[in-house]
Amino acid sequence: MGTTASLRLAATADLHLRPAVAGKFRPGFLDLDRHADLLLLAGDLTEGGTVANTELLCAELADLPVPVVAVLGNHDHDENRGEFITRRLTDTGVVVLDGDSTVLTLCGHRIGIAGVMGGSGGFPGHPGDPERGSAEHRARMRRGPVDARRLRQALDGLDCATRVALTHFAPVVETLAGERESIYPGLGCHALGEAIDAGRATLALHGHAHAGSECGRTEGGVPVRNVSYPVLRRTYAVYDLAVDARRVRPPSP
Repeated sequence: MGTTASLRLAATADLHLRPAVAGKFRPGFLDLDRHADLLLLAGDLTEGGTVANTELLCAELADLPVPVVAVLGNHDHDENRGEFITRRLTDTGVVVLDGDSTVLTLCGHRIGIAGVMGGSGGFPGHPGDPERGSAEHRARMRRGPVDARRLRQALDGLDCATRVALTHFAPVVETLAGERESIYPGLGCHALGEAIDAGRATLALHGHAHAGSECGRTEGGVPVRNVSYPVLRRTYAVYDLAVDARRVRPPSP
């Protein structure tokens, strides 16, 4: 039998940083190294994607004691400032993913994170219609399958056994339970779940569904967690991710 270890992943989403909540999350973030080895942020980090709220977000995340990896959410793009938010977060030390991946060595173990925002697209029984409605609706409904392909490519590009898929939109319906079923197609996309399975992810994290449920699984059995702050009702959740010590190897030079 091989020995196993675990990494502690803290995760949250849908902080919607704005003056009314500025500073609310900072104490918990500063205490992260007591509870976790890594912080993952699953989008909608700002309210409305404004410059002012981006600066509040960066103040919340500055100089944290653990690495931070994020994807943006739909509200982070409300003012078409996604590139600006990404640049400011990067300046703050946050790794922001958008169809790509990163590999970290934590406690001697390699972990890969692949991330996309994701999008709408629907699920079996809740398919939506990508060919009807406004141009904005059609674009959103097609975004899910497009980002699913990008997520699969990012996962496939990881050269480590422990892989986390980080999205804003949901990859399964289980973690939408509590939301109105009529809006399921706008909250996520089944193709994201298929990409997570095909890319051999170990864990999937998402946000976006404020009234959803925390726990679910893909059809292939990958654990999925909705880490939206309104769902967690705490600054972040911590998940123990088992690592097989036999698979650990030093990073490539």
